[in-house]
Amino acid sequence: MILANQKTVHRLLAAPVASALILTTPHASFAFQVAEPLRMDTNINEAQVLQAQKAWCAGLLSISQAYSTGGFAKAKATANQVLDQAYAYQYGPVAFKPTLTTAPQTFRATKAGALAYFVGGDPSYPNDKGFAIKPWKSCEVRNQVIQLHGMFATTMGNVDLTDAKGAVTTVDKTWTFIREPDSSIRIVLHHSSLPFSAAK
Repeated sequence: MILANQKTVHRLLAAPVASALILTTPHASFAFQVAEPLRMDTNINEAQVLQAQKAWCAGLLSISQAYSTGGFAKAKATANQVLDQAYAYQYGPVAFKPTLTTAPQTFRATKAGALAYFVGGDPSYPNDKGFAIKPWKSCEVRNQVIQLHGMFATTMGNVDLTDAKGAVTTVDKTWTFIREPDSSIRIVLHHSSLPFSAAK
């Protein structure tokens, strides 16, 4: 019988174990430890969702601050980082409907479209003026619903944005988050709109 080399045996013995395995030959018996199977917790929890929402707000404010201190180039670089951290564009299309977009560019399934919305300056999206480069000073999320579904979570509520003059803009916001295999939390659906106001 051919046995595993010494280094392999050492790794098995040093790992967390579930049970012992005894191999027997005509001349001797050898005891090996069987490594515990790897188990990954992919469920998302409420605390992670709330933290992801706070991170989104912090990212928005960081883009605004970057624009005020370093202009468009710095804001664009910051927005690139924020999008990579907050959204799952690196894995495929994101269902992103920003607040202030119109047909035929209402939905932003690509990172390029999202970046244009946040900072503007893209001739392919001539109507985008840069939502995130406005002088925002605070961002607060008010959840009405939080649903947890395994590795997915959906939230619905409001986001209150305050600018440098103290004016508050409130938007209706729905997010769906996913917990990636590396435990990061990213947005796969983002729908935003201004609250409906019935005509008088």
